[in-house]
Amino acid sequence: MEAFRFDAETERLIARWAFQMVEKETTMLSSVERNPFDPAARGYHAVYRENEVNHCPGCGRTHWMIGRLLAECAFCSTALPLQEAYRVGTGSAPFIRGPRPSYAELNAA
Repeated sequence: MEAFRFDAETERLIARWAFQMVEKETTMLSSVERNPFDPAARGYHAVYRENEVNHCPGCGRTHWMIGRLLAECAFCSTALPLQEAYRVGTGSAPFIRGPRPSYAELNAA
């Protein structure tokens, strides 16, 4: 069976394309050195703030349906996270190392 061969012009095109891909991949790598996390540098993030007038970023109205984690606009269904949801959450259950406490003794006290 005969191997398929490209002509010289096609080989040059493939070589140029492969070189550009390698060049792009090397320039796309991010630096290992990073700055510390700065929440203020993230920019504007729309959140629902309790005890304030919250205008919907989608339609501009102020009627919201409030859940445990999100507030949803009653007109256009735009969902915003609650500002308080970041501070209060279920989180993971605490892991206690060592012997378990005796709940009978704790209840008796």
